[in-house]
Amino acid sequence: MALPLDGIRVIDFGRYIAGPYAAMLLGDMGAEVIRIDRRGGSEDRYLGPVAESGEGGMFLSINRNKRSLTLDPSKQGADEVIRRLIKSADVVVANLPMPVLKKMGIDYDSLKALKPDIVLMMASTFGPDGPYAERVGFDTVVQAMSGAMSLTGFPGTPVRALVPFEDYGTALHGAFGVMTALFHRQQTGEGQCVDVSLLSTGVTFMIPFLAERSVTGIKREQWGNRAFWAGPTDCYKTKDGWVNVAVNGRPMFKRWARAVGREDLLEDPDLEKDLDRANHADKLDAVMVPWCKVRVSDEVIAELEKARVPCGPVFDVDQVLADPHVQARGLLKNVAFPGTESDPPLADTPVRLSATPGGIRHRAPLPGEHTDDVLDELGFSAEQVTELKGSEAV
Repeated sequence: MALPLDGIRVIDFGRYIAGPYAAMLLGDMGAEVIRIDRRGGSEDRYLGPVAESGEGGMFLSINRNKRSLTLDPSKQGADEVIRRLIKSADVVVANLPMPVLKKMGIDYDSLKALKPDIVLMMASTFGPDGPYAERVGFDTVVQAMSGAMSLTGFPGTPVRALVPFEDYGTALHGAFGVMTALFHRQQTGEGQCVDVSLLSTGVTFMIPFLAERSVTGIKREQWGNRAFWAGPTDCYKTKDGWVNVAVNGRPMFKRWARAVGREDLLEDPDLEKDLDRANHADKLDAVMVPWCKVRVSDEVIAELEKARVPCGPVFDVDQVLADPHVQARGLLKNVAFPGTESDPPLADTPVRLSATPGGIRHRAPLPGEHTDDVLDELGFSAEQVTELKGSEAV
């Protein structure tokens, strides 16, 4: 079956998450993605190792459906490799500082001089302009600087989210931008630069809190697992574990009150609106804590689900792997990789198209696994490849 992005070539200069995950999404939908690795493998390859050679689970998941070409831009001949790669490409993905992009000749001005209809997805921490433009950072830096960390966790020390949502969110914005740019190119023949940044993502995701503070003057503080604007919303201890419950809106609050046998709460003026219920969370917890405490998690979930109140168990990672719904929907796919004790589970394509579904077609590459093949496709002779290897460019 032909996939939507068949025939699109992506050169992935990305590292860690923001660039590689965006390129992965394009690859899952059929694009040919060539990952540019350091000789010996780039540093993001070896976080949380699961393979004998050091590859980590994150790397294996977000670099599937890619080929690997090793390249040292500082060595003789590397500039010609980059030039030919660009001329063969439709999309370039890079999350490198602007000075590095310019030095490598993969900033947008340099790219469009070689190929006018090229699309560049440029991901950075803070964006290419403004006072922080040349600063470096990771997801947690932006969790801190967007305000998210100041409101996460229980009162006390600022807390980061375990999942790097600024990175993944930026990758999603980037992949959306690339698809929009390719659609525009199809209509006009013009390429363009897609500028995404972690801070832009962070500010976007924090808009409800930023707007509330700016307009109303309300200053929020850490509130644990409770919601700021509705209730009851929290994690509650059961006889055999924990459950999370999330109640929003008066109709749902009515269903919850009936489910827990406290319809009298519907007449309480302190609990009339969502914001009232958030501000009086202690009153609601005084009901929910003892109600959950005498029930097992399955019983709590069954009773609340019967009332159509959103809830779910708090799983550990073993329970996620064993969950029947995760298995039934095929959210994880075990993909063999050299040197692992068992086939590691990877997250299958999260976007499912009914007519042209993407998917995992092949495992993540070893460092430089496809260097010879890619150079041959770019027109380098066997003698030239030998010279490039001799200069340690590849």
